[in-house]
Amino acid sequence: MLTKKQLDKYAEVLLWGLKTARMGRFKKGDVVLVQFDLPAVQLAEVLQGKLLDTGIHPVIRSSMTPVMEHTFYQKANARQLVFRGSWEDDLYSRLNGRIYLHAPASLTHLADIDPKRIGARAVAVKPLRDIMQEREEKGLLGWTLCMMPTEALAEKAGLSLRQYTNQIIKACYLGRPDPVKEWQRVFKEAAKIKEWMNSMDVDYYHVMSEGIDLKIRPGEKRRWIGVSGHNIPSFELFISPDWRGTEGTYMANQPSFRSGNLVEGVRLTFKKGVVTQVTATKGETFTQKQLKMDRGASRIGEFSLTDKRFSNINKFMASTLYDENHGGRYGNCHIALGASYSDTYNGDPEELTKERKKKLGFNDSALHWDLVNTNKKTVTAHLSSGESVVVYENGVFKH
Repeated sequence: MLTKKQLDKYAEVLLWGLKTARMGRFKKGDVVLVQFDLPAVQLAEVLQGKLLDTGIHPVIRSSMTPVMEHTFYQKANARQLVFRGSWEDDLYSRLNGRIYLHAPASLTHLADIDPKRIGARAVAVKPLRDIMQEREEKGLLGWTLCMMPTEALAEKAGLSLRQYTNQIIKACYLGRPDPVKEWQRVFKEAAKIKEWMNSMDVDYYHVMSEGIDLKIRPGEKRRWIGVSGHNIPSFELFISPDWRGTEGTYMANQPSFRSGNLVEGVRLTFKKGVVTQVTATKGETFTQKQLKMDRGASRIGEFSLTDKRFSNINKFMASTLYDENHGGRYGNCHIALGASYSDTYNGDPEELTKERKKKLGFNDSALHWDLVNTNKKTVTAHLSSGESVVVYENGVFKH
């Protein structure tokens, strides 16, 4: 596990991420929610102290244990399943920050639960995410999250706990004298690539790889973002495209642990922006039900690319946070089914109403499911001028 010194550095990196995500707008008296899985309690304790030192009000909350979560989905009646207390809405409407410390003690404990019940709960609590998104758009809230090593994660990744922990140390620069300085460096280097990507007038991107032949249309008023402090670690650059312009096939070669279920070998076919065919070598029924969670669940909400020059992650980690930032030999791309990110809107967030989001093709859903591919690939930008530019190849942006 992490040493006290490494925990202290980790907390400093998370605070950098939180402040960067909100562009340094925190002040004394602000309210920050620290939510954590029980195995991450030591990091939560360090964060609480550091937040208090800054004059911020930390609200500390533990997540349900795997047993509690399974019991909830097994026993909750129809009303209990979708119950959301008014105090939750009140808290989230007052938050200025949120830090989530993921440290799952189990990854498959909900495998025997009907996915419809999991989906119903996700839809019921979506308004809390909507509140945070609205506050973030107004500059009132910043958020970040991270992962702590656990035996369950290490086992599913096929690593020892020490090996898993070392991947986290490398990925977050916790072995360096000044991890925050390293993150500031990555932040500046990624900014140059984003500026280049956003300088092009792109009609559509064409992703070609083994099992992938996909066209993605960015749409109007879009921008590439990423390395913004929101996730620790985060090396991906991404865009929320116009879902209506997605055509072709996509394949995830990395397993995915979602809502207590293991899914492998997902293959998707898109026509006019909607998934018309979905298969999986494992967890196919669960996957199909997830895509029926609501109308937007079968549409794309995100397209992402990771440059291997930034990421030290070179092993499967059984965690989307890490697997979507895989560096390795060829970097990675991923798409997310479901909700889009409104901060990829290239304009005044205040004017991005629900009606305008719909008009521009920003997807809305209770689902946001990242599906990762680490195969060798080429991404070509087809410009409105008729020219084409290879923007990503062999795991690196071509800038």
